[in-house]
Amino acid sequence: MAGARLVPSAARLMGWVALALVGAVAAGLLRLIGLPRGLWAFVGAALMLGAAAYALQGEPLLPGHAVKADADPIQVDPAMLALRDDMVGRFRADTAYLIASDAMLRSGDSGNAVKAVIGGLHHYPSSMALWTGLGTVLATHDGGRVSPAALFAFSRAMRLAPEHPAPFFFAGLAYVRAGEFAKARRYWARALAVTPAGVSYHGAIAERVALLDRFLAVEAAQ
Repeated sequence: MAGARLVPSAARLMGWVALALVGAVAAGLLRLIGLPRGLWAFVGAALMLGAAAYALQGEPLLPGHAVKADADPIQVDPAMLALRDDMVGRFRADTAYLIASDAMLRSGDSGNAVKAVIGGLHHYPSSMALWTGLGTVLATHDGGRVSPAALFAFSRAMRLAPEHPAPFFFAGLAYVRAGEFAKARRYWARALAVTPAGVSYHGAIAERVALLDRFLAVEAAQ
């Protein structure tokens, strides 16, 4: 009987050891990728919340079973993420919220992806990158269309940085995804016009404008 009582205790102890290892590895990875210090408290609180949930509900002896996701993943184009990083930067305190939003989109949770960016805007209300990201994620969340809320976010980004191509380019991309190519062309033309020729992403914008022009020409000829 004593041995039987020891099995659950040992299993729970091993669960705590594994949880501690996960926390240590997570902290190491976050330090490695250069997470801004301002977000450490947020990450620490999330880890502590997980530990508390395990303490209350953890069942290490419960048999495992296959789990089906509640939502279908949303495809996040890595080329567009790379272009966004090139335009607005990646390892900054404000853009860290965009990375969190990307992860939520991949899991199919567009609602919380929106909330992640809005959370960032509470801390960085004048971030052009976050307003641009909010427009993009709102367009996804609203069924792949440039809703009034998405357009407001893009417009706010454009007012904050009228000579930066990112708000115009990603507004145009949202219109392309919505099938509104003529509107997209107007925004992409502006993005190209404000991008210096020597900037690394100038060619990527110019190429997409040229492809869109060809498509519109074919469409007009039909």
